[in-house]
Amino acid sequence: MMGEASAEYDVVVVGAGPNGLSAAIHLQKTGLKVLLIEGQPTIGGNMRSAELTLPGFMHDAGAAIHPMAAGSPFLSGLPLQNFGLEYIYPDYAVAHPFDNGTAAILETSISNTASALDTDEKNYSKLFTRLVNEWSLISSDVLGPLRFPHHPLAMINFGMKALLSAETLSRKYFQGEKAKGLFAGMAAHSTLPFSKTVSAAAGLTLMIQGHLKGWPMIKGGTQQMANAMAAYFVSLGGQIKTGFKVEKLSDLPTARAIILDMSPVQALGIAGDQFSSSYQNQLKRYRYGMGVFKIDWALDTPIPFTAPSCRQAGTIHLGNSFDEIASNEQSTADGRHPEKPFVLLAQQSTFDSTRAPHGKHTAWAYCHVPFGSTLDMRSAIENQVERFAPGFKECILSAHTMNTKEMAIFNPNNIGGSIDGGVQDIRQLFTRPTRKFSPYGTSAKSIYLCSSSTPPGGGVHGMCGYQAAKKVLKDIFV
Repeated sequence: MMGEASAEYDVVVVGAGPNGLSAAIHLQKTGLKVLLIEGQPTIGGNMRSAELTLPGFMHDAGAAIHPMAAGSPFLSGLPLQNFGLEYIYPDYAVAHPFDNGTAAILETSISNTASALDTDEKNYSKLFTRLVNEWSLISSDVLGPLRFPHHPLAMINFGMKALLSAETLSRKYFQGEKAKGLFAGMAAHSTLPFSKTVSAAAGLTLMIQGHLKGWPMIKGGTQQMANAMAAYFVSLGGQIKTGFKVEKLSDLPTARAIILDMSPVQALGIAGDQFSSSYQNQLKRYRYGMGVFKIDWALDTPIPFTAPSCRQAGTIHLGNSFDEIASNEQSTADGRHPEKPFVLLAQQSTFDSTRAPHGKHTAWAYCHVPFGSTLDMRSAIENQVERFAPGFKECILSAHTMNTKEMAIFNPNNIGGSIDGGVQDIRQLFTRPTRKFSPYGTSAKSIYLCSSSTPPGGGVHGMCGYQAAKKVLKDIFV
């Protein structure tokens, strides 16, 4: 498989999701000869788009809204705009409606966001002003492997809050239902029960990104980001092969290093015989969290949200109060299906006219479900949308759904429907997928991992791939 003198490539990267693409780009930029392999006919992993419902309606089959991509220390430094990438920024990043017809709004402006939070205006401003101001000092450390931070005081300030449970942080900093609800919707992205340590981290990070960069979507669909990254990689001299399903390492051309943009389950299947028994056992013990049930709609009209501000937001969090969302997320983690699940919804066509025929619209949503669940959650999700937008069901022209099993067929990295690469709790936040000081290297020389099952975990940011590529360069090519 390997051999310095006779190798066909310096590096072969297997898997063309955001992290595989990022690893390939960073390595190719150094002048190495890199081959990127994708088993599906189309690159992108969870960054793919397709006409899932009716002709002319373009849906994001995976990721839809991109605060982490826009704020990524790696992706933001690439000239992807020269290769067709265009971000679209909705009027409001996120809206969080309540049963009384009002909504909390996340805007780029901290003061504008805080001023609508009633009694929590000062608390919100105090909490986020310093976090936002210091993010540029700590972002590369937060979005990287465990190490001594470049700016310890700023990192301590963030860490003391991020390591809290969402429950504790909400109770400590907020009094009113608007601020608590807004934060609950953000914290639910962690796919952790709100009682768990570090469940506050995802919410804080996403809100910081909202204040710094907003929550943009990509014109024409998320696939355009994958296409732009691939085009840039090829412009650097990189090579891509699609429809190449790798079942064992011997299927690959020879290379000095192999990087797998794969979950531990897949890595074991392809390269397990190259790993030590100890490393194999650690990969086998890796934990995956909640799955998702996803639905895309072709709509006759925009979603008729009761709260006017919801019609101006790209992302809507549907779950009402902090307590309701916390209860339902805990139930899901315990293996139950809530009657009123927390729903994450995006309405791309409101801001991107390329997504649907003239006068028509699309919408995208998912809810969390127990790992591996195949229960049809369409009615539960649509009832939640109807709850905050009476008349929504009458707007539906067609719908496309994917349960956890279908999510894993769409992208084999979505083990059990888990879209974030595995549980991101205190045990697997930095030590993922194993308890190695360098999480990207494996027990086998020259075989590396770069999927979201490595730090910093889930999200379209490319940082797992970038960090893995740096490790490869340090180990083999320096």
